[in-house]
Amino acid sequence: MGRIGVDLYPLRTGVPLAEADTFGKFLGGSPSNVAVAAARLGRRTAVITRTGADPFGSYLRAELRNFGVDDRWATPVPDLPTPITFCEIFPPDHFPLYFYRLPKAPDLEIRPEELDLDEVRAARVFWMTGTGLSAEPSRAATLAALRARARTGVTVFDLDWRPMLWEEKPQPFYEDALRYATVAVGNAEECAVATGCHEPHAAARALLAAGVELAVVKLGPEGVLAVHRDGTQAQVPPVEVEVVNGLGAGDAFGGALCHGLLAGWELARVMRYANAAGAIVASRLACSAAMPWAAEVEEVLAACR
Repeated sequence: MGRIGVDLYPLRTGVPLAEADTFGKFLGGSPSNVAVAAARLGRRTAVITRTGADPFGSYLRAELRNFGVDDRWATPVPDLPTPITFCEIFPPDHFPLYFYRLPKAPDLEIRPEELDLDEVRAARVFWMTGTGLSAEPSRAATLAALRARARTGVTVFDLDWRPMLWEEKPQPFYEDALRYATVAVGNAEECAVATGCHEPHAAARALLAAGVELAVVKLGPEGVLAVHRDGTQAQVPPVEVEVVNGLGAGDAFGGALCHGLLAGWELARVMRYANAAGAIVASRLACSAAMPWAAEVEEVLAACR
């Protein structure tokens, strides 16, 4: 549930936007990409979101269907344009993002009364993001969905800190959401925003104390740390790849995380699998279109053994 938009990425790397002249158009928005990633791994997925009532919105809904994602809850909002996101691609670790979400992104217009709460409760995994808490009525809708689940199944809070999309301090809203989530996932900066703790193990413990059962701290070139309330821990090293575009790696990680949790794998296996999926996408230009198939992930894992 949450963000969707059109990603326009320069087809040449190492070129600033002022000099870029050719672009690729892709479905974007973190939770939408996560839905695509999980669908590529064989899971049935749907996304609750909103687009503009414009050609870009039609494109996004068609792309969701093409990727095998149920788009029945991805509906248009009159009078608001579909968001566009540009990035600059400077591997290995510099990918500035430019969000065009004015006057307001349609995905922030999801309203509580529009939610199909029976379907929200029935989902084996429900994924929501910090951006969905950044403005009303999306904030109220996101919290209504969380409350409706009442910790039924797996509820993942992607901490998803995008400071340019917030006008208020996020901590009170993050604290509220964490009381209903069973899993929290974010990079070190996002975990620090949510907890005030910059050291990864301390951040994981703080997330557990806030209410989740599993805290996942993505550490970039240092891999990933996962800590479960039952005392189980896994710290998995990264998969070495030549980075082309790191922006979709976290979404591939998220889709693979959902896949592994649904499969009931032990924690270290879930983290290795998710790490491999993220590395594959980091080695490709696109985000949604780059999400790996299960055979590709298994091939990478076999090469790492």
